[in-house]
Amino acid sequence: MNNEEKDIHDAGNSVDVDSEAPINVDSDAGESVEEETESDFSENRDEVALEAVSKEELITRLEDANSQISEMRDGYLRAKADVENIRRRTQNEIVSARKYAIEGFAQELLGVKDSLDQASKVPLEESRIETTEKMKEGLELTLKQLDSALSRFSVVEVEAEPGTRFNPEFHQAISMIPGGEIEPDHIVDVMQKGFMLKDRLLRPAMVVVAQSG
Repeated sequence: MNNEEKDIHDAGNSVDVDSEAPINVDSDAGESVEEETESDFSENRDEVALEAVSKEELITRLEDANSQISEMRDGYLRAKADVENIRRRTQNEIVSARKYAIEGFAQELLGVKDSLDQASKVPLEESRIETTEKMKEGLELTLKQLDSALSRFSVVEVEAEPGTRFNPEFHQAISMIPGGEIEPDHIVDVMQKGFMLKDRLLRPAMVVVAQSG
């Protein structure tokens, strides 16, 4: 065997040996890939769990906010209703104060009117006709003036003539007697007149009422 053939043979043997040599796989690289995969999966799972918790917390906060809004709305409506009631009550009190401002004054005048009424009913004596007639005329004139003053302030007499049906809202019964021709529960006589200030009762009429039976 010459030198060239020997070199070719040696080269062939060298190739065979290299082809039969085992291929080494880097185990550390495989483990690194597996760890990265598991790490990515764990992170994704944690993100999903975090999103779930966040949604529950968001729902809870939203419910709490809605509850607070509802409470604030109810409080606002109650406060608004209270303010409206106060406004109406104040307005009614102002109207009432203006409407009945002279109530005390009117009550004071009623005693004067009563006295004049009684004086005008005094019987005249024959020997003093001229004097008593002049006195009577003066009393009647004063009484008319007083009636006019009361009327200007909307002070009017309560209807309480004999034969009028008794009304406890405007009349006060001081006694009950057989009515004769007057029907039961109707006025027989008026002992003291009653008065109204517009639509408010100043004083009820003192009356005698026909009893039933």
